[in-house]
Amino acid sequence: MSSLSSAMSSPRPAATAPERAARTLADPRWQDVLRRNPQADGRFFYSVRSTGVFCRPSCAARTPRPENVAFHANPAEARAAGFRACKRCKPEQRPLREQNATLIEQLCRVIESAEQPPKLQELAEQAGMSAFHLHRVFKAVTGVTPKAYADAHRARRMQAELRRGGQAVTEAIHAAGFAASSRFYEAAPGRLGMTPSRYKAGGAQTRIRFAIGACSLGSLLVAASPLGLCAILLGDDPQALVRDLQDRFPKAELLGGDADFEAWMAQVVGFVDEPWRGLDLPLDVRGTAFQQRVWQALQRVPPGTTVSYAEVAERIGAPRAVRAVAGACAANPLAVAIPCHRVVRTDGAVSGYRWGVERKRALLTCEAGHGHGAGA
Repeated sequence: MSSLSSAMSSPRPAATAPERAARTLADPRWQDVLRRNPQADGRFFYSVRSTGVFCRPSCAARTPRPENVAFHANPAEARAAGFRACKRCKPEQRPLREQNATLIEQLCRVIESAEQPPKLQELAEQAGMSAFHLHRVFKAVTGVTPKAYADAHRARRMQAELRRGGQAVTEAIHAAGFAASSRFYEAAPGRLGMTPSRYKAGGAQTRIRFAIGACSLGSLLVAASPLGLCAILLGDDPQALVRDLQDRFPKAELLGGDADFEAWMAQVVGFVDEPWRGLDLPLDVRGTAFQQRVWQALQRVPPGTTVSYAEVAERIGAPRAVRAVAGACAANPLAVAIPCHRVVRTDGAVSGYRWGVERKRALLTCEAGHGHGAGA
């Protein structure tokens, strides 16, 4: 009897190195450690038994051997297990990405409140960084450079001044922070899609042809400016689509499509139903510098494949701008032509489509069923 109780009270043998390695390799958190994934910072911490320290997933230290790694929910748990904080990644402080996001948000407010766009060196001095490092951090957080952000903000101010009315275009240009009218006029078509005077008039004297048809996804409105397709809208109510177009160009001259435009309409309908055929029509794509980069990246995603919002952010060189990527997808005015339906959540879930999740699923199912993949 005594031998039985002794056996029952004896401690379990410690796991062997191969057992510990197998346990680590099977844990999905190990992949975040291997990739030094900053998005995982704060979700967990890992300790290294050979060094006695614990780190955040993005730590730049040498990758440990898997048999030496254990995972912890928080720093307190790691300390209770006998580990000390890494001096390199400082896991008990706020993640660097959060610190950078707060800092860049403050600098964005500085840019927005300034009469003239601050110089990069001035912003760097406020941030306590070198100009080179600030330029890189700013772009990583927002997806655009400080100059591009300032230009986009001035363009928005310009649009607001023109919509407000009651003053000349030149006065509105200066009120928006442009030191020279010539600089604004050089880029006005790209910023406004038309001349400043026409934009001030709500698109007056701008002719936009449009037509409404039906496709496998419901009602479809296709519109084009002299530059190319400026809207492809999906929905259930044709009149709601027309109102959407009118809201975009409140004073433009909306014209029914002629025979040539009907051919464009037929091509778009065919493209919606069979996206692997391609769409060989010019596009009049209007958006911020960041939106343009996102939309261009989406146009390179082949039918039958999907990418995550995080992957798109990586592809445009702004890995931390995942939410901004989602916002650019939501602002897309050209359904299917700019295939934001091919963007899914990191876990593969289908969500967040401007024209309805069911339409997004239908498009993905159609493309997947056709068998086209990345090599198509």
